[in-house]
Amino acid sequence: MKRSDVIRTLQVQFKNMRASDATAMLDCVMDEMKNAVANDDRIEIRGFGTFQSRKRATKKGYNPSTGETIYLDANKTILFKPSRELTKKMNG
Repeated sequence: MKRSDVIRTLQVQFKNMRASDATAMLDCVMDEMKNAVANDDRIEIRGFGTFQSRKRATKKGYNPSTGETIYLDANKTILFKPSRELTKKMNG
């Protein structure tokens, strides 16, 4: 599903909504989600799942071509954990 599909779905669900209004609504929600994860907050959407930031420690890796040891810097990533309802729906 693409962004345009979500906007079209919003327009179908809410008959009088213009595409520009649906786009603004989607942008607002996405911006709030980005800000929350960037601030290390946890986002919970009931029936869908949770998003939260995770810190990864520095770790040792290897260059596959030379075999040289390299160190990968610590960084943050986003963890998504689907809800039970979503998992059940996916598995049919």
